[in-house]
Amino acid sequence: MKTTTLIITLLSVALSGCSTGERIAEGQWKLSYADDGISITHGSANVAKGLRAEYRLDDRLVSTADYSNRTFRRSALSDVFGQGRRWTITYTDPQLPTLTQTFRLYNSYLLTDIRLQSAEGVSTDYMAPVVAQLADTLVSGQQKRRLFVPFDNDAWIRYSSSAAASADTLRSYEVTTVYDTHHGQGLVVGAIDHDRWKNAVELTAGSHGLRAFSGVADQLTRDRHGHGHVSGREVASARIMIGVFSDWRTGLETYADANAVVAPPRPWQKAMPVGWNSWGALAFKVNHDNSTRISDFFASELQPRSFVNADGLLYTGLDSGWNSFSEEDLKDFADRCRRNHQVPCIYWTPFTDWGKDSKREDLLLADGQPQELDGAYALDPTHPDVRRRMEETHDLFRRCGYEYVKMDFMTHGRMEADRWYRSDISTGTEAYNYGMHLLDSIFSDMYLNLSISPIFPAQYAQSRRIACDAWNKIKDTEYTMNALTWGWWIDRIYQYNDADHVVLRDATEGENRARITSSVITGLFITGDDFSADTMAISRARRFLTNADINRLATGRSFRPLTADDDRSEQTFVRQEQDGTTVVAAFNYGDAPRPFAFDRRRLGLDATARYAVEELWEHRPVAPDAQVMIPARDVRVFRIAKQE
Repeated sequence: MKTTTLIITLLSVALSGCSTGERIAEGQWKLSYADDGISITHGSANVAKGLRAEYRLDDRLVSTADYSNRTFRRSALSDVFGQGRRWTITYTDPQLPTLTQTFRLYNSYLLTDIRLQSAEGVSTDYMAPVVAQLADTLVSGQQKRRLFVPFDNDAWIRYSSSAAASADTLRSYEVTTVYDTHHGQGLVVGAIDHDRWKNAVELTAGSHGLRAFSGVADQLTRDRHGHGHVSGREVASARIMIGVFSDWRTGLETYADANAVVAPPRPWQKAMPVGWNSWGALAFKVNHDNSTRISDFFASELQPRSFVNADGLLYTGLDSGWNSFSEEDLKDFADRCRRNHQVPCIYWTPFTDWGKDSKREDLLLADGQPQELDGAYALDPTHPDVRRRMEETHDLFRRCGYEYVKMDFMTHGRMEADRWYRSDISTGTEAYNYGMHLLDSIFSDMYLNLSISPIFPAQYAQSRRIACDAWNKIKDTEYTMNALTWGWWIDRIYQYNDADHVVLRDATEGENRARITSSVITGLFITGDDFSADTMAISRARRFLTNADINRLATGRSFRPLTADDDRSEQTFVRQEQDGTTVVAAFNYGDAPRPFAFDRRRLGLDATARYAVEELWEHRPVAPDAQVMIPARDVRVFRIAKQE
């Protein structure tokens, strides 16, 4: 211990007085301080200039430029993210709290945050570690695009990609990337802490301004109240990651991995769930009779023909509407599932009051009024009544034999409010973490799948639905693929993404293939038809849910988008398999056939090698360098194997 302390002391250099010209370097990163702020370069790329930090104190916006003194310290760094160097700048002024700005430089990216300290205490609802100008080369040019990431997946919100030179200011939640559609390079900026703050990244039109900050609360975070204040003798922003990558997709995956270091995904040692959920077709018409007949249908006709997960099991679930069952019926359905080699699943919404009782003591109030979202009042996750309901609901589910719970409308629990039951909690994110920690611990013996929910924090459930509700048409497939195009990386902070239930009825066969494919290349593979009575759905299931080659793709590893070179959903997705093969899913969301060609460079294939290609829906060989027509509102899935 003494030796380590001595080494760190020797490596640390504290400097004060003249600050212009102070700098630090690690690998390809170089940071330098000047009177107009900090400049950041990565290799030959000028990333940002004039970087300052700022925060709000009462009604005043305070910047690092407002401080009269600054001290610099450099030291070696070795932590859970890797080895590198730390650069700490301490700003002091007799009239202001002490501000500490820290940069941690690693091989692939840097992390930066700010802290405020005051013996008298400090309180703020806004902290921005990064306020800077991006280099023109990163944001200018027709091939440069920028990404909007939504806060949650409610109200059919979409990811979107826009021209980096757009006249509009972009606000993206938690993370964004600016990327080159031709060469693939990308800048990724995003928050990796989700314990106290809601975070956002803004790209300002015209000026190439960049602002990454903690303390966003607006319509798209579903808030009617401003962000809560964080208070204490020391308060800190979220850590912000800045990374420059040769492939923007690798950059977003690296961002996800950094988040998973901070908060590892909820453990799961079994295979990814494959199964059925009652909401897609039955909704509130689900009952004991039709649900048990559906369980028997799967057991007799589909499970023997490859529609199971890698453990040989099916996850069979009751969605909203199960409360019409008696406890005896709930138990009987679960028992039937187990006899059929199925895992019984069920549904709940822990932070909502659908009866909208304005006299409840556990409501989340904004300006003294209940907050309604999606037709339900939001509940205070820190209130003892919410915990009591969790314990009672878990006991019922466990008593009846359920092992998997679809948790829905989670965003209600992360809304800002006038106050919370627990006086030590002052932000919606703190309250949400408190409630989700309870949920995780009380339901520790069950698989948890989040439905409508924020992306972050992610450590309390094994999986999360990647978008809002989706059913059977090509528009549902396209909407789901919009989320996969720019959110495939989320399966690194959860165990799996979830493409929602696949419905086959009242759609063309091509739409059936496309919707099934959208599910198996995303993550959880859950169907949703009424297989107790719908003859079309039964016929389609026998045909399309028993393709072993397609079903084997449902491993839980999401496919990557190939290009994402405009504002539409990507039509081609790719995954490298462990056996060395490459699988490509090529969609057509339009009403006319579209040509598809195998671009060896973009697919990561050897330009001179010989390949054998098989289309998996029709089980036919395809010439590897041929142009293939993808039918309207359909999909083709190709397995590409290198020939020796």
